[in-house]
Amino acid sequence: MPESAWKLLFYTISWSYGCYLLFFTDYPFFYDPPSVFYDWKKGMDVPTDIAVAYLLQCSFYGHSIYATAYMDTWRKDSVVMLLHHVVALTLIAFSYAFRYHNVGILVLFLHDINDVQLEFTKLNVYFKHRGGVYHRLNDIISNIGCLTFSVSWFWFRLYWFPLKVLYATCYSSLQSVPNIPFYFFFNALLLVLTLMNIYWFLYIVLFVAKVLMGQVHEVNDVREYDVEDSKKPSQEER
Repeated sequence: MPESAWKLLFYTISWSYGCYLLFFTDYPFFYDPPSVFYDWKKGMDVPTDIAVAYLLQCSFYGHSIYATAYMDTWRKDSVVMLLHHVVALTLIAFSYAFRYHNVGILVLFLHDINDVQLEFTKLNVYFKHRGGVYHRLNDIISNIGCLTFSVSWFWFRLYWFPLKVLYATCYSSLQSVPNIPFYFFFNALLLVLTLMNIYWFLYIVLFVAKVLMGQVHEVNDVREYDVEDSKKPSQEER
C-alpha cells in the first residue's frame, strides 16, 4: 500500500503538469506531433517549464531503479520493470542532452496517465478488506478502475503513442531535420518501450480472459507471485 500511495502521488503530479504543458500553454505538440522538431537545432535552449518536468522525471526514474531492485515487492515482471526504468532514464537524460525535449514531454504524458489509474485501482484493492470488514465501495471502484485502466492503456500507449510519437520520431524528424543526430539510437529505445507496453498489455488481456472465463472473481494483480513464492529472491539467486 505505501508503495502504491507514493507512486499515485508522483504520477498524479507529473501527469497533471504534463497536461498543463500540452493543453494550457502555447506548445502544440499533442495536436501537431511533427511540431516537436520544428526549428530544432543543436544546443538550443530548453524552456524552463519543460526543464522542470525533466528534472522531476529524471529524479523519479533514477530512484525507481534502486527502489525496484531493493525496496519494492518483487514480482514476475520486475526484471522487465527494471529494464523499463533504465530505458526511460536513458531516454529522458539523452533527449534532454540532445534537445529532443519536446517529444519527451509527449512521451511522458502518454505514459503517466496509466500509472495514475493503476496505482489508484491497486489502493482500492488493498482498502476493500480492512479492519476485518469488507468495503463494497472500494470493490466497485477497483472494478471500474480496472476497466478504465485496460481501455486507456490500449488507447494511450498502443494507439496514440505510435500515432503521435513514433510517427514524429521515425518520419517527421527526417522531414524537418535531415540527418538528425542519433536517429536510430532514440527510435530503437522508443521501439523497445513499445514492445514493453505490448508485453504488459498481455497481462491485462490475460486478466480479462480469466474474468470472462470465471477463473477470477475479484480484481487482483496477476504479476504477483503466490504466497509461498512472494519473497523477493536474494542477491545470490538473482
